[in-house]
Amino acid sequence: MKKQVIVYTTNDCIECDMVKKVLTQEGISFETRNVSANSQYQKEVENLGFMGVPVTVVAHRAVKGFTNELKELMELAKS
Repeated sequence: MKKQVIVYTTNDCIECDMVKKVLTQEGISFETRNVSANSQYQKEVENLGFMGVPVTVVAHRAVKGFTNELKELMELAKS
């Protein structure tokens, strides 16, 4: 069973768009949570220990940005 993937994003965020594009290319479905549209989502990001986006969450692991750690999360999402 694939794990739930959440991408916290905001409007006009190039790095956010890159994360979503790579996930889509890899065939990984995800839920987008726009922190600009919902203050609760901003609180969730802060509770994860981050102040900015993109933040990608898979199986209780979270990473910020478009990094090598994101690749690890993508593998986790596929398993």
